[in-house]
Amino acid sequence: MDFSGKVVLITGAGSGIGRKVAIMFAERGAKVAVNDLSEHRGNETVEMIKQEGKTAIFIAGDVSKDAKQIIEKVVQAFGKIDILVNNAGIVPYGNVEESSEEDFEKTIQINVKGPFLLSKFAIEEMKKQKYGVIVNIASEAGLVGIPRRCVYSVSKAALLGLTRSLAVDYVDFGIRVNAICPGTTYSQGLAERVKASPDPEETMRRMVSRIPMKRLGKEEEIAFAILFAACDEASFMTGSILNIDGGSTMV
Repeated sequence: MDFSGKVVLITGAGSGIGRKVAIMFAERGAKVAVNDLSEHRGNETVEMIKQEGKTAIFIAGDVSKDAKQIIEKVVQAFGKIDILVNNAGIVPYGNVEESSEEDFEKTIQINVKGPFLLSKFAIEEMKKQKYGVIVNIASEAGLVGIPRRCVYSVSKAALLGLTRSLAVDYVDFGIRVNAICPGTTYSQGLAERVKASPDPEETMRRMVSRIPMKRLGKEEEIAFAILFAACDEASFMTGSILNIDGGSTMV
C-alpha cells in the first residue's frame, strides 16, 4: 500500500481513528491534509507527521458548513485531491424518546450532510484527473440495532446509502467509493466516556460482552482497513461495505 504522490484529506483527524489513519497514510508517502474542528488537536496530528519528516497541513472547518472551502484549500495547497476519508462524526446516545429534534438535526448535519458535501466538491476535482477514492467511515450501528443509538444509527445507515449511490454514479469516472463499518474501538475518547459513566467497569463489560472476539477494536486495525479501501491494490473494489467489528454483525 504505497501512497507516494497521493494527496489525502482526512476529516476528524485530530484524534482517534482519524489521527491514526492520517499518520499511517503519511508513513506510506501521502501528502496529508488534516481537518478537525479543534485547531489544537488538528495541529498536534500535523506535528506528529512532520516530526517523521512527512508532509501534512491543517485545514480548519466544520464539515457541515465549510465543505467547499475545505476542498478548495486542499487543492490550493497540493494541486489536487486523490483520496477523501469522511471520518468526522458525532455519537449521540439515546433511544427515540430520549433523543431530541436538535440531536437529530445536528447528527444528520455532521454525519451525513458533511460527507455529502465534501464528496460533492471532491468529485468535481477527481473527475478532472479521472481518478479518486472516497472512504466513508460508517459504523456497525448502520447495519444492526444497538441499544440507545437511534439517531446515530440513522445517520450511519444513510452514509451507507450515500456510499453505494456515489459508487454507482461515478464508477465510469475512475472514482471508487467504499465504506468501513468499525465496531466498538478503543480510543482516548471512548476511555474518557467510560470513565465518566456511573459504573465504568460495568460499562466496559457490556461493551466487550456483545463482541464475539471478547475485546474492543484497536485504532490501527480500523486504519489498516481504510488504507486498504483507498489503495490501488484494491482497484476492483467499489460500493463495498467492510465490517471491522470483531464479529459483532455476524450474530
